[in-house]
Amino acid sequence: MKPDKYIKNYIDGALQPSDSGEYLDNYNPATGKVYAHLADSATADVQKAVEAAERAFPEWSNCGTRVRYRILSRLADIIEQNLEAFARAESIDTGKPFTMARSVDIPRAQANIRFFATSIIHFASEAHYSENESINFTLRQPLGVVACISPWNLPLYLFTWKIAPALAVGNCVIAKPSELAPMTAYMLGKAAIEAGLPNGVLNILHGSGSKVGQAMIEHPKIQAISFTGGTATGREIARIAAPMFKKLSLKLSGKNANIIFDDCDFDKAILGTLRSSFSNNGQLSLSGSRIFVQAAMYEKFKDDFVKRTQFLKIGDPFSPVTDLGALISLEHMEKILSYIALAEVEGGKILCGGDPIPMKGQYESGYFIRPAIIEGLSPNSRVNQEEIFGPVVTIMPFETETEVIEFANATEYGLAASIWTKDISKATRVVEKLKVGVAWINDWNNRDLRTPFGGLGKSGIGREGGMEALRFFTNAKNVGIKY
Repeated sequence: MKPDKYIKNYIDGALQPSDSGEYLDNYNPATGKVYAHLADSATADVQKAVEAAERAFPEWSNCGTRVRYRILSRLADIIEQNLEAFARAESIDTGKPFTMARSVDIPRAQANIRFFATSIIHFASEAHYSENESINFTLRQPLGVVACISPWNLPLYLFTWKIAPALAVGNCVIAKPSELAPMTAYMLGKAAIEAGLPNGVLNILHGSGSKVGQAMIEHPKIQAISFTGGTATGREIARIAAPMFKKLSLKLSGKNANIIFDDCDFDKAILGTLRSSFSNNGQLSLSGSRIFVQAAMYEKFKDDFVKRTQFLKIGDPFSPVTDLGALISLEHMEKILSYIALAEVEGGKILCGGDPIPMKGQYESGYFIRPAIIEGLSPNSRVNQEEIFGPVVTIMPFETETEVIEFANATEYGLAASIWTKDISKATRVVEKLKVGVAWINDWNNRDLRTPFGGLGKSGIGREGGMEALRFFTNAKNVGIKY
């Protein structure tokens, strides 16, 4: 399996161009050059996909869990067998290191499909017994045609996390990957054909959010929308879809706290902070972008953290020693640089990084910057309040539990947090008071596929992962039996 220069839609079991026949440019972020073209889809393509999904739904929803298990397992096998090709495509499309795509993104994508393929066999509903009177049980049934819209930072990883549970419970899916990173979604369509997924069960549409994404959200036959992306886009989806009474799962932005107490394991806290700050170039909603260090060890931690950050290797995504590759686009790089400039206006001090890296050869036009650490900003500054989504973190000291909880909760976001301390009682107290949907103690981003995932406030609504995803993609029908 290999990428192609022209990325087509996957509709009704076939790869096909958009109805308009037009294509958008697809850039390699590491070179800044166009290397492929993706279908520029719109309303007509969405309509075609919905009609195919509606035709496929009766058979797919009634074929039985074991049939769906076998087909989805084959799909996971094909991704696993083509690990190198998928990882290479993901690296070229996003600018991330090939080593990360190969060890994290693509293995997680096939694991998502395999997990939900297996989960559906064990998916159980509730029963309630009223003594000498009746039994009530919950019948869970698929919704019908649903939409899955995923972002560019973890393209196949998050794409499959949405699609797999939707398909497993018997829905048919209209899916849209980001136009900035569409290649592995296109390859997933090829894999679906090879796996024998029935025509129309999964449809993958490419193009801009303003055209194809908008048409998906507005379509009256689409019963639910699972979206991961920015808060502004999530708000617009809710504005359109809520009056249509569609089910919504919105996984949105984050501005996460990384809380480091002076009784932590210093080396583990430093390494964990490096990971949470700069993994995937900081282009993760879970990134620990606000670092709070207890005052007694603040200077020591800051100095070591800066030194280790300066040792990170940025450059060729296919070099085995590269830590950070390219940012996703020129526009995104300019946004990140504007926040670094804003930090100085707001009184911050740039401790390291924050400048573009001049590259040579094939990467001279790529989107590379040095990771930045910023000190001296107020918790209420824009840089500490707005998601930057790049290799930029702020660091500041705190004195007490009460103070750091106040700092951590001082945003409208509520996605995640990490707490570093050897005192489990203290960690538990802090976790209970943090306004987040996900928290880690002495770790970061340790994800178990069985657990629920989601945030509070501007970080979204609903939960994904594990049984929560299977519940979201089904309707619960209570059945009462009198005896």
